[in-house]
Amino acid sequence: MTSPSLSISPQAAAAPASGIAAVMKHGFGRPDVVPLWVGEGDLPTPALICRAAAAALERGETFYVPQPGIPELRQALARYHDRVYGGLFGKPFEPGRFFVTGSGMQAIQLAVRIVAGVGEEILVPTPAWPNFPASVGVAGAHAREVAMRFDPAGWTLDLDLLEASISPRTRAIFLNSPSNPTGWTADPPLLQAMLDLSRKHGLWIIADEVYGRFTYSKALAAPSLHSLVTEDDRVLFVNTFSKNWAMTGWRIGWIEAPAALGPTIENLIQYSTSGVAAFMQRAACAALDDGEAFLAAQTERCRRGLESVASALSTSSRIAFAPAGAFYLFFRIDGITDSTAFAGRLLRETGIGLAPGRAFGMAGEGYFRLCFARDAETLSTAAERLLALLDHDA
Repeated sequence: MTSPSLSISPQAAAAPASGIAAVMKHGFGRPDVVPLWVGEGDLPTPALICRAAAAALERGETFYVPQPGIPELRQALARYHDRVYGGLFGKPFEPGRFFVTGSGMQAIQLAVRIVAGVGEEILVPTPAWPNFPASVGVAGAHAREVAMRFDPAGWTLDLDLLEASISPRTRAIFLNSPSNPTGWTADPPLLQAMLDLSRKHGLWIIADEVYGRFTYSKALAAPSLHSLVTEDDRVLFVNTFSKNWAMTGWRIGWIEAPAALGPTIENLIQYSTSGVAAFMQRAACAALDDGEAFLAAQTERCRRGLESVASALSTSSRIAFAPAGAFYLFFRIDGITDSTAFAGRLLRETGIGLAPGRAFGMAGEGYFRLCFARDAETLSTAAERLLALLDHDA
């Protein structure tokens, strides 16, 4: 808590503590902990990506870079999107649409700065990753929660409720699909309806497609606004290298935006980080051009992890879930009304580290997020310990 004698901005003072980190800090250093609370897998970055970074350092690429990113990476991003989405507006993606950022988190922060100012609002369907509404608040704007609903068929977003939440201060809608934490994935009709809503009210959409490749159907990627937008639509796509290519610690991502926003985005990058290190961008090029086999193997591993943990937890009548995408199981335990307290108890008594649902907004209370991008033995151990505790309480 900040000392009252220290005068700081209201936005900084109001920045909330992470409900995920609050549980994690109690588990650091414990050898028995099964850490399934954070959004990363247990695989290291592939060697081909690391070699590209090392080679760039050996060549002496340690100087300033162009603010929007080195041309080679912007071109690689365009090629990658062509392969995955088959072009944009009926033609190949333009490299000028891509801007390299110091992580997906920075991409989100810049997107918020572009679309909303102090006192304005962004609608956030929840449960949602807590960093997004927090980044809105730090920027001086307000994140207005729109609660999604859960039933045995899965999570649903009520478009009437979403539209009713629009106020004169609303500037944008945050769309994370596939979703962290729920795995909810918007289908094409819903994406079209949200796009129509944004057009009707003159709103931006911040489309977080970080988990777009973690879909467990035969499709190469989850449904995307890329297939629906026109050149006049107000859509900012935010993404990261962290999940697809096991690069969480590298801190590199991108914004995809209309090229006309280039000068604005370049200025925001200049006044925040002044660009991403060249050797990291070379590594990112390798990930995009040569990392598809790793990504395919990782998503298959996640599919097996999902099947394993879902099969185990479905044996309990107290647990309900409906996964669809991303690499999280977001499950409810009947009878639990304080997910933060129960997550603490799980950690103390079983060593299982789960993220409490309350950290993802009020709509997440009573739920828990489990990252299944892990090895089978770890997931089996976590499921056994959780089921044993629930059996003990029965």
